[in-house]
Amino acid sequence: MTLDAVLSRIDTDLDAATDRLRDLLRIPSISTDPAYKADCDRAADWLVEDLASLGATAEKRPTTGHPMVVGHIGDGGPHLLFYGHYDVQPVDPLELWDRDPFDPQVEDTPEGKVIRGRGACDDKGQLMTFIEACRAWIAENGQLPCRITFFLEGEEESGSPSLIPFMKENADELKTDIALICDTGLFDAKTPAIVTMLRGLLGEEVTITAATKDLHSGMYGGPAMNPIRVLSNIIAGLHDETGRITVPGFYDGVPELSDEMRAQWQGLNFDHAAFLGDVGLSVPAGEQDRTPLEMIWSRPTCEVNGIQGGYTGDGFKTVLPSKASAKISFRLVGQQDPHAIRESFRDYVSSQLPEDCEVEFHGHGASPAGQMEIDNPAFEAARKALSDEWPNPAAYIGCGGSIPIAGYFKTILDTDAMLIGFGKDDDQIHSPNEKYDLSSFHHGIRSWARILDALT
Repeated sequence: MTLDAVLSRIDTDLDAATDRLRDLLRIPSISTDPAYKADCDRAADWLVEDLASLGATAEKRPTTGHPMVVGHIGDGGPHLLFYGHYDVQPVDPLELWDRDPFDPQVEDTPEGKVIRGRGACDDKGQLMTFIEACRAWIAENGQLPCRITFFLEGEEESGSPSLIPFMKENADELKTDIALICDTGLFDAKTPAIVTMLRGLLGEEVTITAATKDLHSGMYGGPAMNPIRVLSNIIAGLHDETGRITVPGFYDGVPELSDEMRAQWQGLNFDHAAFLGDVGLSVPAGEQDRTPLEMIWSRPTCEVNGIQGGYTGDGFKTVLPSKASAKISFRLVGQQDPHAIRESFRDYVSSQLPEDCEVEFHGHGASPAGQMEIDNPAFEAARKALSDEWPNPAAYIGCGGSIPIAGYFKTILDTDAMLIGFGKDDDQIHSPNEKYDLSSFHHGIRSWARILDALT
């Protein structure tokens, strides 16, 4: 078995691989809309058939929602699990698309060829990079270099309600030496990355009530407590003058970066001025003793996502509201305990209430952060393999967002996960005119081929 032959096969078969991706992209597998249930089933069937064409034993497994696709192929060690999702986001607003979202085409752009269509990057294009790498290995060598389990979900874009029960019920079948997830991106166009830090997420909705009804501000303004004022003071106190979060115990379990990781991140030459400039900003607003890249990848946050209270319609109404509410989210890192932070936050808010005010809380999720154990030799082997494919060496990076599946692999299956993807920041996932660079698709397939070689 020679890697060069597999890579050559990938280059030769790129047009056919692109056609297969377009076939999958034509299926409108929108998981959140019941009107597309049959299409989600059809996408699962398409993947079962495609995996079977590789020689895999593949099945569509029922859940209370959309089906899972599970397939097995190969033997010997190591045993790898590949996770991806075949469902996609809704396409609204349709009028902002330049073409039919489910009539994917290859287009020429100033930056090169792209595949345009819903799901092109998130996650059908990414998912197919791994399957096409397996196809090329089998075409050249008659078999894969190791044992692989495919685990493809149909509800990722609608909250994955069936995922945890399915993983628990099938834990013995899904447990492997390491999991591979292709739902992330490159650091930049020339620099591949392995995500090793994922922030957790905690949401809280706070409603403060004062009077029993809205009041006339001329009659009651002054003597009556205004819940917007109370809520504003509480929100203003959540950060100190340096940007540090003031909730008691909030930083318990927050680790410091290793010198090695800090040096690697500094070597990426992240341009925070351009990053903020792209959205009309200029000055980093978080913890003042941290670099912007640290703020995004390795530091926790507390952000107000919405405030409501009083009259917000056109014109003016001199009302003194009865209620005021805010939606507040926390991104978590390291070993921060979301449940402990929830209780501490609620205690903090309650302690700030003046007389005549009551508070009601409504929680929205509580997922911990994920941190991968990069001392596993597989991580460095994969990083070297990626570096051999791309112009710049691959980097271990963090992710400002939350990808719960990586944590579930660890907590449910006791399996470490490597998050390797080839998307770009301008791929417009979840937005009109989503695309995937053909170079990302091509080099992504080649990257997985190299990784399979490096891990076996």
